[in-house]
Amino acid sequence: MDEAPGASTAPETPRQATYYHLVRAVLYREFLIFVRYPANAVGGVVVSVFFFALLFYGGRLLAGEALADSIEGIVVGYFLWTLSVGAYSSVSNDIASEVQWGTLERHVTTPFGFAPVALLKGVAKVVRTFLLSAVILAVMLLLTGTALSLNPITILVVAGLSITSVLGLGFAAGGVTVLYKRIGNWLNLLQFGFVVLVSAPVFDAPWTRVLPLAHGSALLQRAMVDGVRLWEFDPLELGLLVAVSVGYLGGGYLVFQYATRRARRLGVLGDY
Repeated sequence: MDEAPGASTAPETPRQATYYHLVRAVLYREFLIFVRYPANAVGGVVVSVFFFALLFYGGRLLAGEALADSIEGIVVGYFLWTLSVGAYSSVSNDIASEVQWGTLERHVTTPFGFAPVALLKGVAKVVRTFLLSAVILAVMLLLTGTALSLNPITILVVAGLSITSVLGLGFAAGGVTVLYKRIGNWLNLLQFGFVVLVSAPVFDAPWTRVLPLAHGSALLQRAMVDGVRLWEFDPLELGLLVAVSVGYLGGGYLVFQYATRRARRLGVLGDY
């Protein structure tokens, strides 16, 4: 068939992908997973509420009024724990899944690099975790009849910075997964360690403030239980929270980069 006069036969030049396209694709992928597999998301909420109900009703039978006096702190701590587990597993478990599926090398060969893709996928899952944890928090408040101060800006900033340090731990765990493949039992064990970090006695042991979640948990308790707003915190306390979050995220990122480079040198990046 003859071409129309003036028609161009030059191939169309592909457009270069930008970080905007990467962010949009990652968020859209997370949305599709949530929409297509809603039973899994609902199941996560049900399991979290079930364990909290066991903790609350079982503790009330054993401790009585002693539990009622500290129920606000327990609700806030459990809320932060669900967020931290979601943030940690969003990176570590996702990388472990990519290793098992044999799709890890696709991420390495992207023009953006493996680490930025993994980080953005983790952030997308954290956004979903925030939404699900908000539902869990609402159910916990209904079950316990507790009233908390729910200032959205304060909660988002303090809780977001708190779990940023956990993202760093997830990166480090993901890097170790790339090297040693099957370490799922160790990854799951660390999640229970978050309970200790969330409940760390930062006032009695000030050195614990430099641990992940510890300082952020103390600030979140003051925000949600005592009603302290973001702008009412001491700037030094907020500065320490930012420093701890950035420090652990940066450290985890470096561990991840080192582990993936070593895996490539050893030729075990795509092995399982």
